[in-house]
Amino acid sequence: MKKVMKKLIMITGFTLLFILAMSVVSTDEASAYTWTRTLQEGSSGSDVRELQIRVAGWAADSPSKTYVAVDGQFGPGTKAAVMRFQRAYGLAVDGIVGPATQAKLNELERSNGTAHFSYSEFYSKDGSGFSGGRVSSTTVRENVRRMMYKLEAVRVKIGNKPITINSGFRSVSHNNSIPGSSSNSQHTYGIAADIKASGVSLTTVINAVKSSGFSGAYNGSTYTHLDSRIEYPYGAQYWYWP
Repeated sequence: MKKVMKKLIMITGFTLLFILAMSVVSTDEASAYTWTRTLQEGSSGSDVRELQIRVAGWAADSPSKTYVAVDGQFGPGTKAAVMRFQRAYGLAVDGIVGPATQAKLNELERSNGTAHFSYSEFYSKDGSGFSGGRVSSTTVRENVRRMMYKLEAVRVKIGNKPITINSGFRSVSHNNSIPGSSSNSQHTYGIAADIKASGVSLTTVINAVKSSGFSGAYNGSTYTHLDSRIEYPYGAQYWYWP
């Protein structure tokens, strides 16, 4: 009887593990973007816009005041970014977004963020999550999502070294509690972050940031600030590279 019970417990345990594993797989699959066609220069639509969000960090090879416009129009800038993405991930470099490139793009996607960044890393430090900013929490979340894809590119460019988010989104009240913070800080919109990478110089980090489509970039004493101010109508549409 004891042997039978032991077998039943083992079978039940394995069954539960299998169900849990399938649940994780299903969640990942459910969160993957569905590409329904091959994209190339001249294409347009919402899928092109999603592509632009995902390759926005490949705006340039070196520090350059340029970014990938997220407008749903597959033009030369988008093609160049796709080609840099393909080269970085060992794909055929043709600027055409077919099954292989689409699969690689989806490998970077997670239901809680991207492959190496999660939404919770960007929550306001006062416990308000994505609430209490100058735009809705839904908008903050989308803004952070776009920023995470750029940061995936920064991570590759610094040698695939882990990046720590010192400060991401800030509620207005939290931002106001920080000495010296701008009243219209880009952190309050979810389009800015202060980062560091252990063992990587601030110069290396900011150079990677400046080639990844960020229009605001400067180094503090122990961190690099980045933001995408020029892409949003939040009252700071200019390049800020001291």
